[in-house]
Amino acid sequence: MNGSMVLQTATECERFLRSVMDRDWTETPIPEMEWTVARTVAHVCDCLLWYTTDLAAGEQELSTAEIRVRPESKPDDLITTMTTYATILARVVDGTPPGGRGWHPHGLADASGFAAMACDEMLVHTADVGTGVGQAFVPAETAATATLRRLFPWAPEDTDPWETLLWANGRNDLPGQERQVGWRWHCAPLTEWSGVNPRRRT
Repeated sequence: MNGSMVLQTATECERFLRSVMDRDWTETPIPEMEWTVARTVAHVCDCLLWYTTDLAAGEQELSTAEIRVRPESKPDDLITTMTTYATILARVVDGTPPGGRGWHPHGLADASGFAAMACDEMLVHTADVGTGVGQAFVPAETAATATLRRLFPWAPEDTDPWETLLWANGRNDLPGQERQVGWRWHCAPLTEWSGVNPRRRT
């Protein structure tokens, strides 16, 4: 996972989001979520900028600023903000020296981990938007597969990558697999994965 994948994913999500810009984003809720479409896209933007600053700051948790994209912004502005922040993150990812790490609650992530988290946020939340507006979003298999394998190494490999990524994010059921409640990803280097699914057990 690198900056190029971040940009590729942002472009794909942008294309879908622009196709549903005629809906009322501020009033359209996402089923099974407490957010509207607008709030969901704003959250994606927030995450992209958080990841950029976390990776650039290194291993120290940096919480000196409050990052908040205004969900009441126009859909076009929210989409442009997403692609802009994705571009900034991509440049930081590609400019991070080998071995560089950044703070994240789930572990000290490397550049590939931040790139994968960004792709996961964009892909899954764009799918959430699709659910809200009643229009399915299905991304290219390349992005879904790369994101899945980087963040969820415990996920099955003999199932559809996109459906499996949604399953790993607790969005759907996968035949023969337990529903993922309290899920989390592995953003530190894969060499540090313990070999078990780290989701919270209820």
